[in-house]
Amino acid sequence: MGKINKSITELVGKTPILELTNYEKKHDLKAKILVKLEYFNPNQSIKDRIALSMIEDAEKKGLLKPGYTIVETTSGNTGIGLAAIAASKGYKFRVYVQDNVSKERFQVIKAFGGETIKLSENPVIKEVLEKTNGDFVAAIAELREKVLSKEENIYFVDQTANPANPAIHEQTTGPEIWEDTDGNVDILVANVGTGGTVSGTGRFLKKQNPNIKVVAIQPGPNSLPSDENPSPEEITGVHPFEGVPVERVPATMDLSIYDEKYEVETSEAFQAAREVAKSDGILIGTSSGAAIYAATQIAKREENAGKTIVAVLPDTGLRYLSTPLFEE
Repeated sequence: MGKINKSITELVGKTPILELTNYEKKHDLKAKILVKLEYFNPNQSIKDRIALSMIEDAEKKGLLKPGYTIVETTSGNTGIGLAAIAASKGYKFRVYVQDNVSKERFQVIKAFGGETIKLSENPVIKEVLEKTNGDFVAAIAELREKVLSKEENIYFVDQTANPANPAIHEQTTGPEIWEDTDGNVDILVANVGTGGTVSGTGRFLKKQNPNIKVVAIQPGPNSLPSDENPSPEEITGVHPFEGVPVERVPATMDLSIYDEKYEVETSEAFQAAREVAKSDGILIGTSSGAAIYAATQIAKREENAGKTIVAVLPDTGLRYLSTPLFEE
């Protein structure tokens, strides 16, 4: 029987899992690496899940009504997902975007009718970022208090503190992994980002099997801003959560859920993303490369021989063609 969908909201989730068979052979890995390809979502990233979840949660709670403008701050993919879902539901959308994201992200958001504002273009945010050495959480708080609180008929999504973010991963991403592997998963590898993916997915999987190990990825020291290296090439979509003040950790990050943190440098993420494109024909972004790199190193450990590792790959490499990712 045929099935015709009526909205892109019906296409979110149910993404496939792929075993990296050629990549495993090349590295002589004794553990399986399965990757969840989130670029199969309608707007090519895992953020479609939380965009739909947060918008529909706000609608149910009466926080978002017809005629309202949806507002968010983001490094890119959440903005794209929100812009698309907003368009499909008839809302206006405005996003404050970090300056260093690829130009494709700005272009896609604008294509969906969204308004993009660089963080550096807003004097309130710019001042906070300069004073706090790039404290994005502090900048959001200032934006909310000094700018958005004075506006009417808007809904500020705030993915870093919105419980609908990790909730959708517990409701969909985790169950999909469990079902597609028939419960044969030993280790989950996921980027921290805003904390939603690793927290929600990890929570579901651990409820099914407490022995499943959750590995959370954060940037290595050379990929973070410092006094010696103020403008490093960071892994887009991967944020630190250990070794930073607790107030800078997103509220959506469950610090009790992970068993190990794994640090990946941008150069290592680039290496893995470039390699898997040639070995298995998947074109992925930098944060996905970070997940594969971490999964590979974990797979090489003797104690993990014969185990199954699932790495969540957040997005497509098509949004990075203007960046150094595929320049070799």
